[in-house]
Amino acid sequence: MNIVHPFMEGNGRSTRIWLDLILKKRLRKCIDWSKIEKRSYLDAMEASVVDSHPLKILLFEALTDRIDDRAMFMKGIDYSFYYEEDAFIE
Repeated sequence: MNIVHPFMEGNGRSTRIWLDLILKKRLRKCIDWSKIEKRSYLDAMEASVVDSHPLKILLFEALTDRIDDRAMFMKGIDYSFYYEEDAFIE
């Protein structure tokens, strides 16, 4: 999705929500986005168009089975905005 729709604003949020929905349905897991440092995530996303391995490692290490935890879901939404705020400045 990052390659198909490579815009910083909005694309990341959509991709993260979409990814969590896929993981919940197929693996009964989701990402605990609070475990992924912002700079590491942005660097891995930027590199993912050539090498997706660093991004896969970040995501794999943050997997959780707390898919029915509303607080986990809401935290994911909050982090989606956090990852994109000031993304152009850093």
